Amino acid sequence: MERRVVVTGLGAVTPLGIGVKPTWEGMRAGRSGIGEITLFDASAYSSRVAGEVKDFDPAEWMEPREVRRTDRFVQFAIAAAKMAMDDSGLDMEKSDANRVGVLIGSGIGGTWTWEAQHRVLVEKGPSRISPFFIPMMIMDMGSGRVAMRFGAKGPNTAIVTACASSAHAIGDAFEIIRRGDADAMIAGGAEAAVSPLALAGFCAMRALSRRNDDPGGASRPFERDRDGFVMAEGAGIVILEELDHARRRGGPIHGEIIGYGMSADAYHITQPCPDGDGMARAMEAALRDAAVSPDDVDHVNTHGTATIAGDPAETLALKRVFGERAGRVPCSSTKSVTGHMLGATGAVELIACLAASRDSVVPPTINLDTPDPECDLDYVPHEARELPVRIAMTNSFGFGGHNATLIVRRGP
Repeated sequence: MERRVVVTGLGAVTPLGIGVKPTWEGMRAGRSGIGEITLFDASAYSSRVAGEVKDFDPAEWMEPREVRRTDRFVQFAIAAAKMAMDDSGLDMEKSDANRVGVLIGSGIGGTWTWEAQHRVLVEKGPSRISPFFIPMMIMDMGSGRVAMRFGAKGPNTAIVTACASSAHAIGDAFEIIRRGDADAMIAGGAEAAVSPLALAGFCAMRALSRRNDDPGGASRPFERDRDGFVMAEGAGIVILEELDHARRRGGPIHGEIIGYGMSADAYHITQPCPDGDGMARAMEAALRDAAVSPDDVDHVNTHGTATIAGDPAETLALKRVFGERAGRVPCSSTKSVTGHMLGATGAVELIACLAASRDSVVPPTINLDTPDPECDLDYVPHEARELPVRIAMTNSFGFGGHNATLIVRRGP
């Protein structure tokens, strides 16, 4: 009998707040977490708005010495993992540590550390570089540090697939449990790339919104007047467990992962295949894996970044997958309120799907005043919608043509 995998813990650090509760309440209310950049002087940049995490004090989650030795993205990961572990009630002293693993993705990793140490190199020379530079900067340190924090000695790796990183991380963790290599996994993603160099790079690509005089209206997925995505930072972590393992210890069950699909566009370094072929194949693979029909899906949390090329391609992919029913499936973009958390966004959006299922509420896509004629599906404009959500799908698509889809079902 195939092992079933449930979600027993949730943790989030986002521009909407520290924790799942403020994050979901902000999504549900359509409250934008996007504002003017305050982490550094962005006055010379073409895009000066972002979804920053406010009021985050790493000292609340880590010892002072560890704060000095970790990048911001790792600090987010540890905070979100602590929330998820507390929510789950998974007691490592009563668990087989060898059967508890960690899989946390990041698209960019320790960019703040990289930039700071490069300044040291230029200004003071190589002898002044910190011995902690490399272990602070590398992308696997989210997984490594979280494992050390909780004593999780099972399967441990990290995923780097740009904006699909945390969706792939959760999908791979799901597979690890399903095939029997672990009983529980701490999985998700973390990103803290709202930094001078990273922002300059995305500005140079002309990928970002330049609606600087209207931060709350800058992220406009599927809108006719969209002009690019809005950078954001944060982390989303979930605790995945084999169903019987969770039941034996009386753990809470937020929902069940039932399908995971992935594909490659094999088309372009940043642009999606215009007909949405790779996106559609990821969704179709997830549906096959879940053994459900497109007619069974009640809600889709779209990738929906507000890029010129991405939104129409995803619309075409959804039409291919859902056929004549495509226009009747509520398809939200929560990036309209959070911005794009890059490697963390898939995990946060999976959490949104689980909350939508729990509360029977689909979150809105804000700023959708005049939909692009090429984006003509039901994107739940402006206001949340109450309706039963038994099965939900979430999409994450990354630079390099990496596509990931996860399907969740209301908890047993």
